[in-house]
Amino acid sequence: MDTNQNLNNTQKKLVGPSSASAYLDPHYWDERFSNEEHYEWLKDYSHFQHLIQAHINPNFSVLELGCGNSQLSEHLYEDGITNITCTDLSAVAVQNKQKRLLSKGLIEIKVMEADMLDLPFSDETFDVIIEKGTMDVLFVDSGDPWNPKPSTVTKVMKMLKGVHRVLKPNGIFISISFGQPHLRRPLYNAPEFTWSFEWKTFGDGFHYFFYTLKKGNRSLEGNEGSKRLEQPSI
Repeated sequence: MDTNQNLNNTQKKLVGPSSASAYLDPHYWDERFSNEEHYEWLKDYSHFQHLIQAHINPNFSVLELGCGNSQLSEHLYEDGITNITCTDLSAVAVQNKQKRLLSKGLIEIKVMEADMLDLPFSDETFDVIIEKGTMDVLFVDSGDPWNPKPSTVTKVMKMLKGVHRVLKPNGIFISISFGQPHLRRPLYNAPEFTWSFEWKTFGDGFHYFFYTLKKGNRSLEGNEGSKRLEQPSI
């Protein structure tokens, strides 16, 4: 009883640090992943499975950015997606995930330590790239959400340029985020990108945003707006 209570208390503490800026500290994540087996940011797969399935098929190569200790890759595998590469900046997260996948016999899923701001992949490598709450970390100390700090914009644009580079033609970037469309639009619609911009919401009570950006499908008008798809029934 006491052991379980201590574990529960530890997990509750690890849900969020005392300061949001800690999310930018790699040591925070190493410590957290050393003590936490599993946690899903922005809901688990069942809440947005229908949205993912509309954009993915078993023949696709998939990259997950900032996998942490999420079970997203395992659920994708269960849906028939076997060509999956997971990355995380934390060596602890990578080691733990490799052990977990090995214990489940999921040896086809690749896991590697990598920085989302400097993706170590060749151009046009993946059909789909997914991040769930990972990019949101870059905004924790961004200041005014309508006018984020230049340092924040630089980091976000560096990430997006890397994603755009390693996507195949007609590849899809899926971003699952707290960030609202009117705040994300200026970044996603930057002139150096060729992707379209669509979004849906999911969740009950509090809604999260599910963005899909298809490379090479930007409108001739420059896609200054965005296409709002109907909110699905949850």
